[in-house]
Amino acid sequence: MELVKHLEEISLFSGLTSADYDELAMIATDQEFRRGQTIFNQGDEGVGFYVILNGRVKIYKVSPDGKEQILHLPGPGETFAEVAVFTGSRYPAHAEAADKSRILFFPKSSFIGLIRNNPSLALNMLAALSQRLKRFSNMIEALSLKEVPGRLAAHLLYLSGRRQDAIEVELDMAKVQLASLLGTIPETLSRILAKMSKQDLIRLNGPVVRILDRQGLTDLASGETRLS
Repeated sequence: MELVKHLEEISLFSGLTSADYDELAMIATDQEFRRGQTIFNQGDEGVGFYVILNGRVKIYKVSPDGKEQILHLPGPGETFAEVAVFTGSRYPAHAEAADKSRILFFPKSSFIGLIRNNPSLALNMLAALSQRLKRFSNMIEALSLKEVPGRLAAHLLYLSGRRQDAIEVELDMAKVQLASLLGTIPETLSRILAKMSKQDLIRLNGPVVRILDRQGLTDLASGETRLS
């Protein structure tokens, strides 16, 4: 019953019947990972996808020279590795528990069987993948076209939008992880945060960032202005 309740709260599974949730619970494997534990490696066979109940997962790639680039840090209620269900391909990146995490694993073969009987599952998954594609497209644009201050401004606006245009947002990851996500190093990130604070764009209080000038951040994110 507890597992079914968790499934009902996950957007990927919205609009299903009680019987559907029972079937999903039957094929799910409830797993726990300690912080830093590998979930799968790039190139491993794509045997299924995952749903996070609590904790966070770091999805990342490593360049030939050993540099790590974080692609995504999904948290509770979010999914990852869904591409394996549709393409039959290997996992295109590494996945590691960023915190102590409880994660549901759905084997590809069993889930495809459920999709055949309930097309709404496929539609929900396609919607989730479309959102993921949009996010990656924005990330590629930011990494290739924007300077680091613009990337950080865009990230802060994204966080505030995710919390219904909140004035305060919390940086819910370590600076080293945020720096990797933005394609920079922690020292540069700290300097940019300090400059933003000095120019009254934001105010810092530990991991909490108070947005003082939303339009200023918007202009910085769009490239209309630069951080002096």
